[in-house]
Amino acid sequence: MPELNVNGVAIDDTYAEAFGMRATAIVITGPNRKWMRQAAASMTGFATSVIGCGCEAAVDAEIPPSETPDGRPGCRVMVFAVSSDELQKQLLNRVGQCVLTTPGSACFAGLEGPTQLKLGSALRYFGDGWQVSKKLGGRHFWRIPVMDGEFVCEATTGMTKEAVGGGNLLLLAQSSGKAMAAAEAAVAAIHHVPGAIMPFPGGVVRSGSKIGGKYKGVIASTNEAFAPTLRGVAKSQLGPDINAVLEIVIDGETSDAVAAAMKAGLEAVTDLGPGRGATRISAGNYGGKLGKFLYHLKDLLP
Repeated sequence: MPELNVNGVAIDDTYAEAFGMRATAIVITGPNRKWMRQAAASMTGFATSVIGCGCEAAVDAEIPPSETPDGRPGCRVMVFAVSSDELQKQLLNRVGQCVLTTPGSACFAGLEGPTQLKLGSALRYFGDGWQVSKKLGGRHFWRIPVMDGEFVCEATTGMTKEAVGGGNLLLLAQSSGKAMAAAEAAVAAIHHVPGAIMPFPGGVVRSGSKIGGKYKGVIASTNEAFAPTLRGVAKSQLGPDINAVLEIVIDGETSDAVAAAMKAGLEAVTDLGPGRGATRISAGNYGGKLGKFLYHLKDLLP
């Protein structure tokens, strides 16, 4: 396909195809950064893809004590799902099993909006009648007694129907080391974009997929066009100099957040150059059959 070139890195004339999702956010705080991060890590575990995990989740940003509701170290966690009902289910299960159980934790709304999801208003029943309702500054909280004191949890948090999932960059390199260097540079840059998360481990996914497969009932299967070991036996998108491909998958609170994250990732990888990182950048799409959001790489170049 026709290519552009930035700082020696070839840019495919293609687009990333993304789709609409539901999203919510919460703010988790803890007695210190260690336990705040532990609560967030537990909550966002096994949340890489709606295909098999029910939701996609990750930390959007850490928040200093001066900006959290209770003056303690915090972070904003975003959760994405394909429906409002599934998002509500995943939110309650993960906060109830992972945040409430973490020593010293508290949980607050992380997103405003006309549509509200239950948070403390549902988890309060764990208090078995000992829970206490508290309204302060126009906000509603529940204080649930636990063995190290109280779990303070806001009653509800907002939900947006304008979220987008599936923004992506494919980073093609001469070696796995260079592919990883490019991916790490992209992830570091995207972390600074508010309202955008990368749900896969460390923000990176090696198992790029296509829709369906040869076996009955398989929703997604390996993307052989970008698998170096299948070059020569399957229809390939890889030249002879490409020996590793890594993908960055991005979910955003808005379409603009996804575009900004992809742009930040593109700039970081092209700044690195082919000598230390990717030789070529592409994106995954399904011919416009999966989602209505199309992010053309040439429109996002620095």
